[in-house]
Amino acid sequence: MKIKFLIFTSILCFGCAKIEPRKPINPKPSSTILQETTKESIKLNVIENARILSIIEKDSTKNYQVSPNGFWYTYINKIQESKTTPKTGDVVSIQYDISDLQDNTIYSKEELGLKNYKVDKEDFISALQTGIKLMKVGETITFVIPSYRGFGVSGDGKKIGINQSIKSTVTLININN
Repeated sequence: MKIKFLIFTSILCFGCAKIEPRKPINPKPSSTILQETTKESIKLNVIENARILSIIEKDSTKNYQVSPNGFWYTYINKIQESKTTPKTGDVVSIQYDISDLQDNTIYSKEELGLKNYKVDKEDFISALQTGIKLMKVGETITFVIPSYRGFGVSGDGKKIGINQSIKSTVTLININN
C-alpha cells in the first residue's frame, strides 16, 4: 500500500510540473520588422519630397518657403500689416480646396464649403493644422503637402489616393477667440 501511495504521489508531483511552450524556430523580432518598415517609409518620403521639389522648381511664378514641419507654402495674398494669427483653441473660419500636384482639382471650395475649425483641438489635415497658425485674417496661402503630412498611406477613401501628395489653397476668413 505504501508503494502505491509513493507512486501515486510522485506521479502527482511530476505530472503537475509547469509546462513550457515550444519556442519558434528562427524567430524574427518585431523590432526588426519595425526597422525595415521605417527604412522603407524613409525611402518613399525621400522620393516623394524630390518629386515635390521638382514641381516647385518648375513654378517660377511663386516663391515657396519650406516649413520645418514637413510641407511647403507660398503666399497668394499676404497681409503686411501686423495682425494676430490663430492660436490653440481659437475657432477659425477657412475656405479651402484640395488639388493634386498637377493642379487638377480633387475637392473644390464649393464642394468643401466654409469650414469652422478649432485650432489644434480637432482632427484635420496635419499640415494645415500647423499652416493655419501662420495666417492672418484675409490671407490666402497655397500649401504643398506630402502624403505623410496629409492623408497618409490610406488616402481619404474617396478621391485622394494612397500616398498621394496634395496642394491646398486656404483663405483665412475669421478668427473667433
